[in-house]
Amino acid sequence: MMTPRDAVSGNLLSDLPSSPEAAEVFHALLSFGNVRIERIVSTGQVSPEGFWYDQTQAEWILLVQGSATLRFEDELYGRNLAVGDFLYIAPHRRHRVQFTQASPPTVWLAIHIESNEK
Repeated sequence: MMTPRDAVSGNLLSDLPSSPEAAEVFHALLSFGNVRIERIVSTGQVSPEGFWYDQTQAEWILLVQGSATLRFEDELYGRNLAVGDFLYIAPHRRHRVQFTQASPPTVWLAIHIESNEK
């Protein structure tokens, strides 16, 4: 993983798959202290039936390309996300991915924030 001392740069939209992949692709961009930033590339993947993410860390996501639908367990309907939409997911707020656009790939920027509390 990259740290702030590594003078790196890149482009979130480079090296994207040209056809659907078997699984989402996760690329760590930066990890520093209690913060981890990653690019997630989805090509039609969704959460398995009946599965809900229940994360210990907070997550802030930005949809950079494509479209997606994310549903929270405590909401009746999924939220349709388009380019530029962002969303904060509090720790332990159960959620699932109901849809991701396959072509062009759906690109997410995810910022994970671990709690400092023990």
